[in-house]
Amino acid sequence: MQTHKIAIVCNYQLRSDRIGGMDRFFKAFDGKAKEAGYAVDWYFKSYNGFDFYKNLNIISSEGKPIEAFTLNQIQDNQLNYQFIITHFTELCTPFYKNLKKLTGAYIIAVDHNPRPLLGFPLKKRLKNKIKGLLFGSFINQFVGVSQYTVDFILKDYGHHLKFKTKVIYNGIDTQVFKKRIQPNNNKFIVASHLRHSKGIQDLLEALVLLDENNRQAIKIDIYGEGPMEKELKHLTQSLKLEKIISFHGSCSSLNELFCNYSFMLQPTYMECFSLSILESLSANVPVVTTPVGGNLEVIKHGINGFIYPAGDVEALATLLNQIINGELIINRDVSELVEQQFYLSKMVREHFDLVSCT
Repeated sequence: MQTHKIAIVCNYQLRSDRIGGMDRFFKAFDGKAKEAGYAVDWYFKSYNGFDFYKNLNIISSEGKPIEAFTLNQIQDNQLNYQFIITHFTELCTPFYKNLKKLTGAYIIAVDHNPRPLLGFPLKKRLKNKIKGLLFGSFINQFVGVSQYTVDFILKDYGHHLKFKTKVIYNGIDTQVFKKRIQPNNNKFIVASHLRHSKGIQDLLEALVLLDENNRQAIKIDIYGEGPMEKELKHLTQSLKLEKIISFHGSCSSLNELFCNYSFMLQPTYMECFSLSILESLSANVPVVTTPVGGNLEVIKHGINGFIYPAGDVEALATLLNQIINGELIINRDVSELVEQQFYLSKMVREHFDLVSCT
């Protein structure tokens, strides 16, 4: 009996110092597929080899554009795949037409891409509509990682794709997260890529607006790296926030660290469906964030976190003052929602069903 082969193309860098929710998903999906008798080839943008991924068959593009690299690999080696799944790639491009032409595979495109706060400019929207008409037919199944994402797939590329578009929510391995069991007064965590769209500059400006006693009491640890790292560190110094803010870079053990904090802060302008939110909640740490992307599909104001308008520095400062003063309190266990609805095995099963039920 012929073994079905799956190619999974990810515009994603694998790093031993940054093992998060998607890494655990990739590994779990590989195991699920192999148990069912499927062979899986993984195409990643960068991979230097480390134990977490040792059982996966990984082909690295070594920093080259993953789409062109994948097409060349398939053509040069005459590879045959029945299924091709993409993650973190741009949708409805000639890449998908070429994939279909080369392999005839059933193609599943998973959209993790956030949209700008005010949406795309008109020119970009018109281009996306044309791309949806030209190349949408070469994708057999579109997957959005939140209802927000699905809504924007249809808005961006055309409602004619609705019949083959569905939501599969991200999920995390809740068992690896150590839970907060005692209050950690005034300790906050940021776990984020350091780029402008994540809004961390707003957080720094909000801290200046805090009541003096609250500003002296609060401590914030920032985990992550990115193009704004130097700028954010410079802003921290210029605003005289060095005693409040600590930068820690990337960390692969956040699952053990979240429990040391009272809240996670996520002042983001753009989000698709935040794994960081799920991870924080799984550790029983509520979240202060904005109503962008799929955030409102998880965070309910006053129940498992607090919501304020993206970019509103004064509103963020007010929230932080109220939290520190004890005026806003969340006493319930906020991990239950993740354990019941956004867990890893559910995500893996629903993604695998796209293959096994086809």
